[in-house]
Amino acid sequence: MRRLKEHPIISVSSDSPQLVFYFEGMQVCGTPNDTIASALIANGIDVFGFTEHNHPRGFFCAIGKCSACLVEVDGVPNVRACITPIREGMNVKMQSGRGKPKW
Repeated sequence: MRRLKEHPIISVSSDSPQLVFYFEGMQVCGTPNDTIASALIANGIDVFGFTEHNHPRGFFCAIGKCSACLVEVDGVPNVRACITPIREGMNVKMQSGRGKPKW
């Protein structure tokens, strides 16, 4: 995993409980304080989806202002991975383009 083990300012705990969720059908783990983006990056996943022109999307602004990290969560498109906390059992999928609601 690509997770900080120590930091000069932030307290990092290695004994945090693990939450299990799914990305593209693959089981991944994160800690209760993780966002979708931080958990995916800790698991070695850098590409969260693709633009309309098939360019990769991933982590960019980290504050929810851009659209670089949009994913589909439990069937809902256009969820910002950088500010959305993970939860046990959630199903995250890559999003291509603008995402289309399933109604």
